[in-house]
Amino acid sequence: MFGRIVPRYDLLNRMMSLGMDRRWRRLAAASARPSGATALDLGAGTGDMALELLRLGAARVVAADFTPAMLAAAAAKAATSDRIEFALADALRLPFPDGMFDVVTNAFLLRNLADLPAGLGEMARTLRPGGRLACLDMTPPPPGPFGAVYGVYFNRLVPAIAGAISGEVHAYRYLPNSLRGFPDAGAMASLIRHTGLVDVRVHLLAGGTVALHTARKPR
Repeated sequence: MFGRIVPRYDLLNRMMSLGMDRRWRRLAAASARPSGATALDLGAGTGDMALELLRLGAARVVAADFTPAMLAAAAAKAATSDRIEFALADALRLPFPDGMFDVVTNAFLLRNLADLPAGLGEMARTLRPGGRLACLDMTPPPPGPFGAVYGVYFNRLVPAIAGAISGEVHAYRYLPNSLRGFPDAGAMASLIRHTGLVDVRVHLLAGGTVALHTARKPR
């Protein structure tokens, strides 16, 4: 499914977020403090977060994803950089040693993990002591009028419009379904703490519909 949506993936991200997804990725990358770091961007997709880490001064970035077509699109974007590598990898069984990375980031990955605690555990495992984690994803909207309006937009309008533009209706029906039963921002913070990471913080964006979680591995 993810391989089939690559040709319109960036366009639809801009459309669905009303152009805000780039700003959210910039905030997430900056919160990880990547200057001089060896960084892993997990679920790298077409490479936007990995390239932002490079822009902010990361010494080396490994962009990992389990969809070859996504990695091919990312590699095309990063063709002029010699500080980025690409890895075909499963987030639940990362092929990297303990403590390899100063920074681990991900954007819109967590909802897609078949085993969320296992994925978070792998992120924590591959961080060096003192390293930083930044996770950006959607979160269930708050109750009230805004949440109700957002629910109509996200559950009905987005799948219909994005499905028509991409030709992949099933993929964009999957999008709202991936949020059903997904932990809210507070519960996600607790799951991150359970990995042993500390200084877990939550920054809500887009009226509380997107959450940026940051954390640090104890020294």
